[in-house]
Amino acid sequence: MHRYLTLVGCLWTLAAPVHADELMDTARGMFEPIPTETPPLPGIESTPERIELGKMLYFEPRLSESHAITCNSCHIVGMGGVDVQETSIGHRWQRGPRNAPTVLNAVFNTAQFWDGRAKDLEEQAGGPLVNPIEMGTSEQHAVEQLNAIPGYVEKFQKAFPEQADPITFTNVRDAIALFEATLITPDAPFDGYLRGDASALTEEQKEGLQLFIDNGCAACHSGINIGGDQYQPFGVVELPGAEFLPPHDKGRFEVTKSVSDEYVFKVPSLRNIALTPPYFHTGRSWDLRQAVAVMGASQLGINLTDEEVDKITAFLGSLTGEQPDVTYPVLPPSVATTPRPRP
Repeated sequence: MHRYLTLVGCLWTLAAPVHADELMDTARGMFEPIPTETPPLPGIESTPERIELGKMLYFEPRLSESHAITCNSCHIVGMGGVDVQETSIGHRWQRGPRNAPTVLNAVFNTAQFWDGRAKDLEEQAGGPLVNPIEMGTSEQHAVEQLNAIPGYVEKFQKAFPEQADPITFTNVRDAIALFEATLITPDAPFDGYLRGDASALTEEQKEGLQLFIDNGCAACHSGINIGGDQYQPFGVVELPGAEFLPPHDKGRFEVTKSVSDEYVFKVPSLRNIALTPPYFHTGRSWDLRQAVAVMGASQLGINLTDEEVDKITAFLGSLTGEQPDVTYPVLPPSVATTPRPRP
């Protein structure tokens, strides 16, 4: 009840009318543009050699037990950072339990995964490697695999020259995280608007932004990532139904074991949302307009009209930024002593 009242109070505060000449100032108080430079990762030194190594490892199938799955398999850089699947296909054709979040701009999230079980990109980068449903390897086997590929021995030595034995699981995940941190999408039309260019948004998008603010969407979807910085229950006002909120998946409860976290999930970023269907942690909505309508009813208790849904959806389209231009890396060859795939 306390959580519900807090959210309602926040929505009431945001619901004050916003006039057209005040809209930009109001938006600037709630949102931030994506920077054009890669943000640093606390506690990890970023160098060109480490980022390049991280890119190679991101696209490296031999880090999976089957030698068939990469980080890019579920977080495809050229497709909005997702795999356009309801849930991802992993080791031995197993299906993951939740929709794969985008890797783009993930560096700006408070935590990673729908339940926030990884506190940062480094933890996130290591998780799928050892998950038996995803890439299915182990920390030890990943290290053995890379040590048995001469080209990687050289790459790790150059990336971590101060270390006598640089091929460690910690360095693997740190290098991947440093590469992932470069996958940002600046200069979306909305970023231009936040920087003072009133012409960056169409009139329909501005009307959608005003509805987004007036109706309380920005109570949860705010900040630099238009989300990604807090946790909320799915179904604050009205449960969306088992299709979108299956009873077996209790969200953050699986991490904290706190009853108050049942059916609570990390609020997803809306950056590049037009590129990343399907939607929700179940991946059961393939239509962004439908997702907007469901959120209006379940989170805000508002039955949005078709016109309102169209305008909010148009605004969401302005959150698509410049996509990363990533050249697929040439990976070092295996040799006779390199461990073979275990599909």
